[in-house]
Amino acid sequence: MNENSEQLRALVVETRIFLARPGNSFDWSGWDNAKEALDEFDALVTAVLEGNDRAARTRLKLYFSPTGPIQEVSLSSGWGEEFVVLANKVDAIW
Repeated sequence: MNENSEQLRALVVETRIFLARPGNSFDWSGWDNAKEALDEFDALVTAVLEGNDRAARTRLKLYFSPTGPIQEVSLSSGWGEEFVVLANKVDAIW
């Protein structure tokens, strides 16, 4: 695994921890709840990191984009600033 993959894996783990926080609001994200968000996020991450799936990679990038589902959860759940830091790090890798 290359350095970028390792960095992405670390950022994904950190993002997942934020998404799994109790009390998160998923109202504007398109996800109904944390389980749905985590299941979908995990599947995408697996496709990107283990399968090198280009379509999944594009979709995962969208999750980290402004007004993407992760940002929507972060803004409505009080960790918007932390999300911006994570998204900037993901952008720097890709």
